[in-house]
Amino acid sequence: MKSSLFRTSDGRNHFATFLLISSLFFLWALCNGMIDVMDKHFQDFLHLSKRESAWVQFAHYLGYFLMALPAGWFANKLGYKGGIIAGLVIVAIGCLWFIPATSISTFWAFLLGVCVISMGLTFLETVANPYTTVLGNENYAAMRINIAQSFNGVGWILGPIIGGLFFYSEQGAQAAHQNLWIPYAGIAVAVMLLACVFWFVRLPEIKPPEDAVTAAAATQGGISIWSRPHFVMAVVAQFFYVAAQAGIFAFFINYVVSEIPPVGEAWNHSFWLGGSAGVEQRDGNWFITEQGATKLLAYFGFSLFLLGRASGSWILSRVPAWLVMGIYAAVNVLLMAAIALKLGWLSLIALFLSFFFMSVMFPTIFALGIHGLGEKSKLASSFIVMAIMGGALLPKLMGWVGDIRGMSDAFLVPLGCFVIVSIYGFLWPKLSGSKKTADVKLSAGH
Repeated sequence: MKSSLFRTSDGRNHFATFLLISSLFFLWALCNGMIDVMDKHFQDFLHLSKRESAWVQFAHYLGYFLMALPAGWFANKLGYKGGIIAGLVIVAIGCLWFIPATSISTFWAFLLGVCVISMGLTFLETVANPYTTVLGNENYAAMRINIAQSFNGVGWILGPIIGGLFFYSEQGAQAAHQNLWIPYAGIAVAVMLLACVFWFVRLPEIKPPEDAVTAAAATQGGISIWSRPHFVMAVVAQFFYVAAQAGIFAFFINYVVSEIPPVGEAWNHSFWLGGSAGVEQRDGNWFITEQGATKLLAYFGFSLFLLGRASGSWILSRVPAWLVMGIYAAVNVLLMAAIALKLGWLSLIALFLSFFFMSVMFPTIFALGIHGLGEKSKLASSFIVMAIMGGALLPKLMGWVGDIRGMSDAFLVPLGCFVIVSIYGFLWPKLSGSKKTADVKLSAGH
């Protein structure tokens, strides 16, 4: 299985390279997971509304938008290795900026650090996502990218835990704020060490295969990726998927703190909520605190996200990728509706389950979008990464709805996003215009 999954047509096995590239998936998920628990900290420390705190997501995804095309251009000029090293250096610079930003202690300083980090992550995602699709048999492309995204899932779990330790404190937001730079300084050191590893390691430059349509167009003077409907709609679907994901991740803590019913006094001593810091007493009842919500996000939300990635790799080996994505997105439409209906603990369970069904969407949209584009894959990858801008815009709408109507109603925003993603999944065979690719099952028998 391993040899067929990671062996290219020339007989070379790229398993070791794949493992090294997968470490990048862990890195950017760790950074993203920390950012996703920042909003409530700034709401408390700077007295911001939910809509105002969503500037964190705006700055984060703005970095992706601004750097996506330059990252694609540099990746074409510098190759996979050069693009990765450039991205790691930019991430380190952004992380180190949090040291003076903590002293400056104004919102714009932190937003600048968030934006610079995301610029570096853009390089890594623009290179690593398409690179995993060529490190073996092309029929396993979506399966490989989902396996790599399983490393991503581990980072998502650790990010909120680390962020919660430093962004929230029993002594209040002011005390926690003084520690904001510490985890970022640690990441900066680790990132520079990883950059040194990539500097000395030889990464093979592999040209992705072309489908018949792309090859024919190339012989006639080139191909415009915008003439391929399955790519165009992948950009649209990725915009709305990341919009939904960013909103759900960013406002998870707000939802748990404000919407779920009170818990029993026994939760005051539960280890998995962080002990007494995880709950507080209000009006004679016990409620989960911000720090407790970060533990729930990590232990349940992102654990289900990781489980979805791991099981998704197995499912994608037996079921067409477009069908899996269409069904998963449709399920999330129903789960968002359950949250909006304010069903108490059932709504919270629906929120947790949404993490599982979100898990395969980003990598699967990515793999389906660049399918068959050959050497144009790096350029196409840039535009799909640029579509991450959805995560900058829609959470502000979700935050506005949360301020006006409450957090439960705010989940109607990601509901609409998942409708669009589901439509793309079910229409992909028609959009790709190839029965052969529509029938591909990423099975383990080849």
